Amino acid sequence: MFGVILAGGSGSRLWPLSRELYPKQLLNLYAEKSLLQSTFERLNKFIPSANIISVTNSKHHANVKMQLGEFNGNSIVLPEPVSKNTAPAIALSVKYIIENSDDDETILVVPSDLLIEDNEKFIQSVKEAEKFVEQGKIVTFGVKPSYAETGFGYIKSVDGNVVEFCEKPNLETAEKYLNDGGYFWNSGIFMFKVSTIIKELEHYCPEISTIIKNINCTEKSISFTEFEKMPNISIDYALMEKSNNIAMIELASDWKDLGSWQSIYEVSPKDDNNNVFVGHVLDKGSKNSFVYSSSKLVATIGLEDTVVIETEDAILACKKDKTQEVKQIYETLKEQHDGTQMVHKTVYRPWGFYTVIAEGKGFQTKLIHVNVGQKLSVQSHNHRSEHWVVLSGMAKVVLEGKEHILSPGHSIDIAVKAIHSLQNPFDEDIEIIEVQKGDILSEDDIIRYEDMYGRA
Repeated sequence: MFGVILAGGSGSRLWPLSRELYPKQLLNLYAEKSLLQSTFERLNKFIPSANIISVTNSKHHANVKMQLGEFNGNSIVLPEPVSKNTAPAIALSVKYIIENSDDDETILVVPSDLLIEDNEKFIQSVKEAEKFVEQGKIVTFGVKPSYAETGFGYIKSVDGNVVEFCEKPNLETAEKYLNDGGYFWNSGIFMFKVSTIIKELEHYCPEISTIIKNINCTEKSISFTEFEKMPNISIDYALMEKSNNIAMIELASDWKDLGSWQSIYEVSPKDDNNNVFVGHVLDKGSKNSFVYSSSKLVATIGLEDTVVIETEDAILACKKDKTQEVKQIYETLKEQHDGTQMVHKTVYRPWGFYTVIAEGKGFQTKLIHVNVGQKLSVQSHNHRSEHWVVLSGMAKVVLEGKEHILSPGHSIDIAVKAIHSLQNPFDEDIEIIEVQKGDILSEDDIIRYEDMYGRA
């Protein structure tokens, strides 16, 4: 069996903690591990790590690779050059498997943002699905609804056969589905044989089927020119709603889609007043509320059924039953080119992280943290110069081919277009202050020549 983890989402309903360049699947929202890492661990209980493929956007590739490297240094991560939703992502993973295996493999596709704690029952459901997969069926996994949820899609099943995929309903329709008893939440988990999915894609999605044949799937590079031709469509719209070859297994395990702040609240431990407080929070008399502080003291008084999320550069406050609408804020920020939906003040990289301390016209100041044994790419900039001051640790700087070892208090200047790299071969983390000056201070102004994380 092969496992495919869909890890390309933006997590817009979990703004402001989830950002376009560091989305929810990379965050530790509920446990010590990220949602992505937890998903990989779950699959790895019954699928060899070499058979687990993650599909993500190219801008997340290095971070996904880094997180999964903690479990398997050779984890397979396919970088989509542009986001095109779940149907093209699944087609991409199937093409990779075809190119690397001669057998008619069974494939289990899972999202990267689910909370499933009963792994034994999850595996039990997968085994139950195998008999339908061997019959040439595409299997979807339904979740028995416990309340009238308007944020999920629904599946109507009769005797194990799917007769209808339903859109996210309004409250009245969701209550009807709940009372009917024949409707299930769509878990987003699918299972099929390679031969089955190829046949179904050729019949119902000929455009995807034709394009994918021209794409060579490797971890190094996937053709932007070809992949950009893909329709932006989910697997539900492209295939599941059209095919009459779909079977459904009721998922025996627990299942939570951690896609909104309300869902995070529901799975979190609560105090005597049904509140969830994370971080530096001081409260007086609130009930049934969720308050999250990432960097500052958040003081609350008498809140009820309210969500407050604080990050370094944004605060969200809304009624708990309105958290599905956070996506609208995210989309508005994107339309306004605000940038707050794009990236945090603190940005994580495979080598460590940086925090934007101050910025203004023509300058930007960052705190850069480089972990032991890591190094930034060999790079240059066409539009900015940089000045580095070491705060702690010993820094190895390679500037125009010459090595410099800098201790705390020492500094170095990086001229425009100078080829340079910051490295940490020592046994203590490095922290430096970087002052950038120039007309363009964007992460796009990086030309990479060598990179240990495969970004060059």
